[in-house]
Amino acid sequence: MEFINKEYFLLLLLLIPYLLWYLLYRKKSEPTMRMSDTYAYQYAPKSLRQRLAWLPALLRMVTFVLVVCVLARPQTHNSWGKRTSEGIDIMLAMDVSTSMLAQDLRPNRIEAAKSVAAEFISGRPDDNIGLTIFAGEAFTQCPMTTDHAALLNMLGGVRTDIAESRLIEDGTAVGMGLANAVSRLKDSKTKSKVVILLTDGSNNMGDISPLTAAQIAKSLGIRVYTIAVGSNKVAPYPMQVGGTTQYVNIRADVDTKTLSEIAATADGHFYRATNTKELKQIYRDIDKLEKSKMEVKRFSRHYEAYQPFALAAVICLLLEILLRITVFRRIP
Repeated sequence: MEFINKEYFLLLLLLIPYLLWYLLYRKKSEPTMRMSDTYAYQYAPKSLRQRLAWLPALLRMVTFVLVVCVLARPQTHNSWGKRTSEGIDIMLAMDVSTSMLAQDLRPNRIEAAKSVAAEFISGRPDDNIGLTIFAGEAFTQCPMTTDHAALLNMLGGVRTDIAESRLIEDGTAVGMGLANAVSRLKDSKTKSKVVILLTDGSNNMGDISPLTAAQIAKSLGIRVYTIAVGSNKVAPYPMQVGGTTQYVNIRADVDTKTLSEIAATADGHFYRATNTKELKQIYRDIDKLEKSKMEVKRFSRHYEAYQPFALAAVICLLLEILLRITVFRRIP
């Protein structure tokens, strides 16, 4: 623990004159009873109340010290910690093209994929996991991290409107998405490196073919699991027509052959998810991947730690007031 405003500790010097006043002058200013001779009281036993007469003054000084500690802003230390854990490196490559708005999965393909992926991430706290998103182009939404709270926050912010609003090209660049994810894993030193590629379409954009990206993954020892999402039947898809949303039926145009070849080339598996239940089961199967030892660095943030001091100050102050008006009450 450290104190941010250490200069406030100079206020503790005020305790010195208060203590001198209490010991030297305070007793002289109190009312006394005139008596002809106090010899008879010289050896009289002192009561417990007399022996503890200094207690309220002590409580007042302790309260003052605690208030100064609060003003000095105590905080916990920042620290880095290292520990060895069992985990693997995983990159999620998720299709965010506008076709992911189709509603054959509830509430739609993209939200179902995000929800199941979030459960998967939460169930693997020791893994380094990152996120790549792609439509007609690909980019890294979150690099690999064990800070899963930050990763889940970024996953929650994934929308298909980046393609719909032309921030990136719409389409399905499967090869680019896979290549981007592989580039994030190429320098990994862990035994197991995995890409989980999810798409609902066939490759129709990008400068790198899916099979070329799969061969690169294979050469780097990266396994690729491919998931084709979307039912075999037609599904309602929202379209803007004249300022209103109209639903038209579309079919999942997934190139299952290419996705199967990608998985086979990169020593992974191909899965087909036609509903949310199947998608969850696929992630459960992938969750059984082998694990390897890895060193994890964790950063401990600092927090304000004044609360115990403030609480103790309030208790001491109330106790001092209570004792002064009851047990140690003085009658002039």
